[in-house]
Amino acid sequence: MPPTAYAFATRETEEVSIVHLIPALRAFARTFCRTPDDADDLVQETLTKGLANIDKFEAGTRMKSWLFTIMRNTYYTRVRAAVREAPGLLDCASLRPISEATQEWSVQGKEVHQAIQSLPEHQREVLMLIGVLGVSYEETAEICGCAVGTVKSRLNRARAGVLQCLGESSSQTLMERRSYLSEGQLDFEAERRR
Repeated sequence: MPPTAYAFATRETEEVSIVHLIPALRAFARTFCRTPDDADDLVQETLTKGLANIDKFEAGTRMKSWLFTIMRNTYYTRVRAAVREAPGLLDCASLRPISEATQEWSVQGKEVHQAIQSLPEHQREVLMLIGVLGVSYEETAEICGCAVGTVKSRLNRARAGVLQCLGESSSQTLMERRSYLSEGQLDFEAERRR
């Protein structure tokens, strides 16, 4: 007998309930979607599909990986449909922020976000899974449907791409600059680049 929706929502797999996975699902959805509302819609659709197909979940596997795979497939299905239906949607002026933040930390956060968003989708996906969500190389390979070596290569290229977009030569120089800024010093070179 397949589990009910209530059982799915409270069922524990490897001591992690579905409710506890929602923040990780939202973070992963943000790698795909540019707006929080779209990311929340993707999470909701992922959970709905998971509930509808709970009988296909294999005991002994990780629920998180299973839901990430559903989310990834759902997103790519949406993209294929959007390409056919609404060309030019990503360049819509209404998606741009009304005003830029003035605090240095907020600006730096936006710079990093823009650098990550400028990466190719497959690199951004791997960077978020491993670097932000802490998913293992093996799980990431399973979610992305590729070999572990491919995951490592994509992650390396993603890190290099982010550093290049930020105008840094290595992660060490980036950390040194961030440390220098946190001590209350001004970053005149960053001002000059703008």
